[in-house]
Amino acid sequence: MKTNKSYAKRVKVTKTGKVLVRRAGINHFNAKESRVAQLKKRSRLALPMTPKAKGRFLSGIK
Repeated sequence: MKTNKSYAKRVKVTKTGKVLVRRAGINHFNAKESRVAQLKKRSRLALPMTPKAKGRFLSGIK
C-alpha cells in the first residue's frame, strides 16, 4: 500500500516510532495570548496511533 503523502507531510515520525503533529491555532490571533501560551503552541503533540493506522497511512515512512 502506498504512503498517504498529504498526511505524511503533516506528521513527523521519530526514530522510536512516535508520531508527532503540530498543534492547532498558531497561525494568527495570537496577540491576545500570553507568551507562555504562544510558546506552548510551537511544541509538537504526540499522536497516539495504532500499528494498523501507522501501516495504513505511513507505510513507507521510517
